[in-house]
Amino acid sequence: MTEPKPTAPAPDSSPTATPELAYFVEGMDCASCVQKVEAVMARLPGAAGVKTSFTRQTLKLRLDETQTPRDTVERNLRALGYVPTPLATSAPTSAREAEHGDHNHAGHDHAGHDHTGHTHEHPGHKAGGAAHSHAGHTHEPLDRPWFQTGQGRLVLLSGALLLVAWALSFALPQLGDWAFVAATLVGVFPLARRALAAARLGDPFSIDMLVTLAAVGALFIGEAAEGAVVVFFFAVGELLEGVAAGRARAGVKALAALAPRTAQRLSGPDLGQAQQGQAEEVPADALRIGDLIRVRPGDRVPADGTIQEGRSALDDSAVTGESVPVEKGVGDTVYAGSVNADGVLTVRVTREAHDNTIARILHLVEEAEESRAPTARFIERFSRWYTPGVVLVAALTALVPPLLFGQAWHGALYRGLSLLLIGCPCALVLSVPAAITSGLSAGTRRGLLVKGGAALETLGRVKTVAFDKTGTLTAGSPGVTAVLPLAGQTETEALRLAAGVEAGSTHPLAQAITRAATERGAPIPAPTDARALAGAGVSATIEGRALSVTSPRYAAAQGWLSAAQTAQAADLEAQGQTVAVLTGGRLPLALIALRDEPRPDAAQALSLLERLGVTPVMLTGDNARAAQATARTLGLPESSVQAELKPEDKLRIIGELPCPVAMVGDGINDAPALARADVSIAMGGGTEVALETAHAALLAPQVRGVAWLVELSRAVMSNIRQNVAFALGLKAVFLVLTLLGITNLWMAILADTGATALVTLNALRLLRWQPRQG
Repeated sequence: MTEPKPTAPAPDSSPTATPELAYFVEGMDCASCVQKVEAVMARLPGAAGVKTSFTRQTLKLRLDETQTPRDTVERNLRALGYVPTPLATSAPTSAREAEHGDHNHAGHDHAGHDHTGHTHEHPGHKAGGAAHSHAGHTHEPLDRPWFQTGQGRLVLLSGALLLVAWALSFALPQLGDWAFVAATLVGVFPLARRALAAARLGDPFSIDMLVTLAAVGALFIGEAAEGAVVVFFFAVGELLEGVAAGRARAGVKALAALAPRTAQRLSGPDLGQAQQGQAEEVPADALRIGDLIRVRPGDRVPADGTIQEGRSALDDSAVTGESVPVEKGVGDTVYAGSVNADGVLTVRVTREAHDNTIARILHLVEEAEESRAPTARFIERFSRWYTPGVVLVAALTALVPPLLFGQAWHGALYRGLSLLLIGCPCALVLSVPAAITSGLSAGTRRGLLVKGGAALETLGRVKTVAFDKTGTLTAGSPGVTAVLPLAGQTETEALRLAAGVEAGSTHPLAQAITRAATERGAPIPAPTDARALAGAGVSATIEGRALSVTSPRYAAAQGWLSAAQTAQAADLEAQGQTVAVLTGGRLPLALIALRDEPRPDAAQALSLLERLGVTPVMLTGDNARAAQATARTLGLPESSVQAELKPEDKLRIIGELPCPVAMVGDGINDAPALARADVSIAMGGGTEVALETAHAALLAPQVRGVAWLVELSRAVMSNIRQNVAFALGLKAVFLVLTLLGITNLWMAILADTGATALVTLNALRLLRWQPRQG
């Protein structure tokens, strides 16, 4: 099976000789722009690791300046019509950054500062005033409307000249002709400059070159009016692409702005002892691991951390997609950007600003673009042959009829120029990445993080979804479900004594018993002489009594349980519960039943998958009785459950399931199976494993997100098919009409601009995507 692994950053084996450069690239607003920049940069001597981000409008590369100075990089970008602005970089400040190398480069959003905005003229960004930076963070100027951008001004100017020329053509026809020539030259000049620069840098068949040839050709055959219309419509098309790009980026930019810029710090390494506990307002990016911060009702949490004091409902919807506020207390994790609803919280910072959940999501969204869908790679390869083919066909159409058949040159040249415009691959190249980008953005807003187009495409084709049980279909945290006293004690007293024996143990079952006793308000006694019973349980002296908590099998083997009590424990285990026996000496005191309950939405999630035609199966290392009991609760048939599996067993079974297979797990214990699956999904909550291990992650702990991922993938692939049909279908119609001599130049460019507009608008529909199921 093919594994669509997310592309990892290339290691920098020689950081001194080839430092990484990072640029914000103004105007890189379409898929063809990204391809052009990547191709040109990759041809530079000494350049390596070229990475572009359409969403972030950034370029990164490692450059050996002994072969190519960085001035050459910037000069070539400007020649192509882009304005590069260097982004500040800083050295990694955490072990994780040191390992990954490029997680802390400027151009990422740290502590809520969005680095995508600079003093550039492109739709959706404001110029004027230099962007400033401090502590490695570049602040974003305010947005501005499209008509104040460079491309917007070009559209307005060429449109005004076109209107003036059209008016003059009625009053002063000869002057009107010259006005059309002027309008054409004004509009075609930036295109010609970019086209010549691209040809010099190794890309002679650019879209700019096709339009330039068509517009200049129109002037030579006396069709200045149509040439002016051609460049005007093309400028409008580029403007639409820029505006659409801004819309697609809006979701990511909104996520970057979630974390507040300031925090109320209670303690920190730079505060004196007298100031401990006193709130001080500091920049959020100045927080360090271990700092204590105060989060008031209505405030956004400024950093990832754990609650030390207080209890409150937190709205995590902007980060995880969970629409209902989550009640959290001491020990629970909070995320930067979440909204504190009603209680004052004291939080200990666990991640610095550049490493919090939002920053990680933004970094992974950027990385996702590097993993292109197979369909996108095919379109890119096709376009490399398609454009030269269009030029060849246009040349033959213009030259063969006059030279071989004696037809008029004007008509043949006119048809050839029309073919150049019809053949512009703008819409075709845009069809896949526009849909993928919109889909990734829509998924991120729902807490569905997909690491690239390859994984997104595969998700829609999966036939089988394999689930781990513990921590995936179940909450991963067992709880006490029943206490059955056997010697006259109350349930609370039995729990209190069992909790005393288990005090200090980190075993999940021990913690569940201790937690249950605490919730019932029972004071937990201090144990003495505590020791483990190998493979059986634990014992300790509690209030002068020798007590133990063991498994039913051990207790029965020691003769402590009667036949009826042994049968009672077996009945509980048959229901999928784990049973602990509290004994005092040889006297059984209580049976305590515990179970890891299914997640509230797990049954619904499996039902949703079946409605989508996907078969869910459960693969677990748990005992068969517990697995079957959980399966019955969830409505899974017995044949879909395989239990008591070792990691190598899961690996083998994944290879035997109908392909493509998706594996859903916690990203640690299931690592071999996750790697073997065609696409892997990690249950999240913002954990490091959920964000970095698998091909996709559910940021909210909701199993139904798996079904939503399948839905999202299918919606994106359907959108792509529609886009390709629009792009090729409209061009095919106009191609036939042109060869028949029916269309003219302005209709030809309208075919390209119209297809681009249709593709763009259709892709933007995905930004409003909502799951249909559940």
